[in-house]
Amino acid sequence: MAGIKRAAQAKKVIAGLKQVYPDATCALNFKTPLDLVVATILSAQCTDERVNMVTKDLFKTYRKAEDYAQAEPGVLEEEIHPTGFFRQKSHSLRGMGQKLVEKFGGTVPKTMEEITQLPGVARKTANVVLGTAYGIPSGVVVDTHVGRVSFRLGLTDEKDPIKIERDLMEVVPQREWIWFGHAMIWHARDTCHARGPRCSACVLQETCPKRGVPAAIATATEGRRRRTKA
Repeated sequence: MAGIKRAAQAKKVIAGLKQVYPDATCALNFKTPLDLVVATILSAQCTDERVNMVTKDLFKTYRKAEDYAQAEPGVLEEEIHPTGFFRQKSHSLRGMGQKLVEKFGGTVPKTMEEITQLPGVARKTANVVLGTAYGIPSGVVVDTHVGRVSFRLGLTDEKDPIKIERDLMEVVPQREWIWFGHAMIWHARDTCHARGPRCSACVLQETCPKRGVPAAIATATEGRRRRTKA
């Protein structure tokens, strides 16, 4: 029964998000699958806007996997410094480049099993790259935004990203997986904020159970809704 209710809820959520974000896609700038791998690694604990600022120049210097594999650690760290955690990210980028050169002929692979062998690439990053760069619906992108909004909307009870993705894949049609993850991220950033969700302005307010939303915000939203209907 719970699965049936979630499937019905998912249809409502998809319909609502389609109204506002019909063309939702990754906000990271890239020209090649390799660019997107790099940008996604850099986006950890960093805004997409800042990453795009950094990669604007980075991608002019680093064009192939070999460029990252042979990068001077100190130089690369300085170039990506504004994205934070620059030493760890530099290590991942160099390792990623080396793995691509040594095992995949310098080309970003197109399967989940292969791409997650790259240093710095876990399932979320893999879903971003496979979906956005290759158009392969390998799964649903789940970051902190998607996890939060999925719980509030009643699409999952889980907190682990892998389990959240599993729940979403069960109720969201595969043809929508790529778009859905990005639409949820856009909605989280635009409306369903972590601390101050704009419930009264949300296209999903009629269907959202607001799980985990502070009671004061939910109550204020309901009050405005009743006054509007009156």
